[in-house]
Amino acid sequence: MIQQVDIAIIGAGTAGLSAFNAASKVTNSIVMLEGGIHGTTCARVGCMPSKLLIAAAESAHQMQLAPAFGIQLNAGYKVDGKAVMQRVKAERDRFVSFVLQDVDQIPTEQRLDELAHFVDANTLETTSGKKIRARNIIIATGSRPAIPAMFEAAGDRLIVNDEVFAWDDLPKSVAVFGPGVIGLEISQALSRLGVRLRLFGRGDGIGPLQDPAMKALALETFNKEFPIMAGNEVRSITRTDKGVTLTFVDNEGKEVSETFDYLLAATGRKANLDKINIEAAGLKLNERLQPAFNPETTQCINADGSPSHIFIAGDVAGFRPLLHEANDEGFIAGSNAASWPNFQPKARRTPLAVVFSEPQIALAGESLAQIQARLGEEDVVVGSMDFTRQGRARVMQQNQGLMKVYACKKTGQLLGTEIFGPRAEHLVHLLAWSIQQKLTLKEILAQPFYHPVLEEGVRTALRSAASQLKR
Repeated sequence: MIQQVDIAIIGAGTAGLSAFNAASKVTNSIVMLEGGIHGTTCARVGCMPSKLLIAAAESAHQMQLAPAFGIQLNAGYKVDGKAVMQRVKAERDRFVSFVLQDVDQIPTEQRLDELAHFVDANTLETTSGKKIRARNIIIATGSRPAIPAMFEAAGDRLIVNDEVFAWDDLPKSVAVFGPGVIGLEISQALSRLGVRLRLFGRGDGIGPLQDPAMKALALETFNKEFPIMAGNEVRSITRTDKGVTLTFVDNEGKEVSETFDYLLAATGRKANLDKINIEAAGLKLNERLQPAFNPETTQCINADGSPSHIFIAGDVAGFRPLLHEANDEGFIAGSNAASWPNFQPKARRTPLAVVFSEPQIALAGESLAQIQARLGEEDVVVGSMDFTRQGRARVMQQNQGLMKVYACKKTGQLLGTEIFGPRAEHLVHLLAWSIQQKLTLKEILAQPFYHPVLEEGVRTALRSAASQLKR
């Protein structure tokens, strides 16, 4: 017997739950399929536990900075690794429980805790052999860490970020591979909590930064806290009695061997598509077997180039792998599937990304390269601001970093920003909102600015760009 439904959703993470909530406003003929544990990547092993670990690290770092403010810690301080991880896990479980409460509210007839794969473009089969035929299908299967084969030599000492948040205590040493968002955040947090650490990368990349000057400044800044091996050759990885031994070329060109408790692979993520028989869906696939899709509708493209009845949302789509984007994509997919075939494309929000390092990294809008490719180099103005001279930042002893803003030279409209500086998570929101509202530099500068605040630095960068506009 085949179950007939309007909409089948594969995956119950952030995107899947958002799609379910949107679609259920229109139809009850929905089934959500989840073959793994519930709780979302963000709550279990992503956004929330990482920020809990970072919060503990920031507290320890403030202790280190106290003497510069005239505060003497005569008794010193001690990082209790077990207590740190106990709080991380306890609060993490609390966040997960909120998600599980939402899942439990879904009627049992609309939930199926099984993995499903495509039989054809409209039919799914679960691990128990149950078949579901759906008018529309939403793929929201998420992603998982991608681990290069060379790391397998580390054996049982090879871990991914998921396993960091299962620790009962902090280790003494970790070698981290991958200076992206996850690797950078975890590296700095562990280092500030007293873990001996090295961060390895293939080139000069650091987080999502694109501006060469910012990348160089970030590498210099973070290297003062923990060593970053940017593009250094790793010659061997060996599992030993004491852990995992790495032989590599250090920053002085010498061959060095060091042993660490763990090797943490933070080398990107891969879409969870290999278990759903995506080839049977009749979609246009790239070399990584990811479906082509329209970001404004989340609608997949058939192999013949026509729009499909299948939608894709969240990290599995690989468009903007961030929680708020997954939530938006799930909403778009669920709304459009429920309204099938009568729906309109929905404009996506302004791109926004934050790395919770210190200094923080934040980006909004288009990159400079994207703007120059669209408008031409001569039609773009770049404003900048150096945090080393920014008053409020210096008061807080956080006066390091750089900010750049990008605007159209003809219209003065703000188009993008890149920030490496203190509390950038707040500054970038102001600029992202301005970009989405299509405000010009003149219009933003007409807004009130208090003194002394970090936002004065935003004004400085905007003024720098505005001074280059055509008059």
